Amino acid sequence: MMKSTRVNKGLVAAAAVVAAAGVAAGTTPAAAAGTPRFLAPSELPPHATSAWTAGPVTAGQPDPLPMCVGEAFPSTSVHRAYRTELDTGALQVTVVESSERRAKDYAALLRSKLDGCAEKVMAENPDITAEQKYYGKLNVEEGAHVYGVHTNASWGATDINMFSVGRDGNTVTLVQWGQMGDFDDAQVADFKKTTVTAVKKLH
Repeated sequence: MMKSTRVNKGLVAAAAVVAAAGVAAGTTPAAAAGTPRFLAPSELPPHATSAWTAGPVTAGQPDPLPMCVGEAFPSTSVHRAYRTELDTGALQVTVVESSERRAKDYAALLRSKLDGCAEKVMAENPDITAEQKYYGKLNVEEGAHVYGVHTNASWGATDINMFSVGRDGNTVTLVQWGQMGDFDDAQVADFKKTTVTAVKKLH
């Protein structure tokens, strides 16, 4: 399914390469608790000419927030940002809920926001056209769902972002990957592999 919609300069700029932003210094690494584990740079979709690097695992919401889903992240979120040298970025955000029921509801909330992402972007940003695709459910733990969102700005910028939402028990993780380009530039198979790895590493 593909939808056409429109979106804002600041929003797209933040979303396309959200992981390129540095993470705040002095935050507490979630890795100290031993779980959940986060993706290693080598587990991200391979870049043709640049290696991935990663910031620390950091408590709290990412800054900037990724488009469409960012406002749904609670203060208990833990995240890690990734980047290449060539304007490709990625982000993983993980939330541990108090029960599997709450985690299931939270994963559904994130999915609902992604289901309407392109429409929301267009409604809030008259200078941008957006389309989205749903790439299906992955059979890993309690499941993961994969989406793609392409934004095309009136001033010429074109960006492709991919998102996935996965759950293992009471833990939900969102993975985002973005770069300049369109759906032809989306590394769908590689991103699905990254998503499976991310969910398997949660516990």
